[in-house]
Amino acid sequence: MLARDKLFHNVLKICSMNILGWTVMVAMGMNAAISVRISNELGAAHPRTAKFSLVVAVVSSFIIGLIIAAILIIFRKTYPSLFSSDVAVQDLVRDLTPLLALCIVIDNVQPVLSGVAIGAGWQAVVAYVNIACYYIFGIPLGLILGFKVKLGVKGIWYGMLSGTVLQTLILFLIIYKTNWNKEASIAEDRIRKWGGDTDIKENSVKRPAATET
Repeated sequence: MLARDKLFHNVLKICSMNILGWTVMVAMGMNAAISVRISNELGAAHPRTAKFSLVVAVVSSFIIGLIIAAILIIFRKTYPSLFSSDVAVQDLVRDLTPLLALCIVIDNVQPVLSGVAIGAGWQAVVAYVNIACYYIFGIPLGLILGFKVKLGVKGIWYGMLSGTVLQTLILFLIIYKTNWNKEASIAEDRIRKWGGDTDIKENSVKRPAATET
């Protein structure tokens, strides 16, 4: 039992903490970037630009995830040896590579959708969706599949991945049904409420009169 637990720990450390953690850094950077861009565009009353920005960010992150996933699948027989010399660990990592690749694609999209929602001012909605999908649904399902159904590390990962998929689908549905013109109006109301200036005044800086020579 101890040897099995150690095997699972090493595999999860390689797949989740190392590979998945590195690849998600790209998505986290995209998360911050799109959050700022969406909030700026809505505050400037540019709903079409905000919508275009979110499409570009989601598609770009999805393509990056696909490329990384394809690289892992192509080199699935060689890359496990970079992390461990244990043959059992390498075999299990190879077996989990398709699941890891799917995780990377989904985890590259989900943070971008969260960034869009945060930039639009839906922080509370994102928090509730994250807690419900991951901690209330995903992790308990993973524990059930891993220990009760005896699927082991695959079961734990299936459960966590199911929570992330559900979270991604809910955020996608919310964003898909969003009226961005309305959101721009709401952003303008927030600016007025907190004392901001919504009027763009051209030539507001007075230039000194030219001196006669």
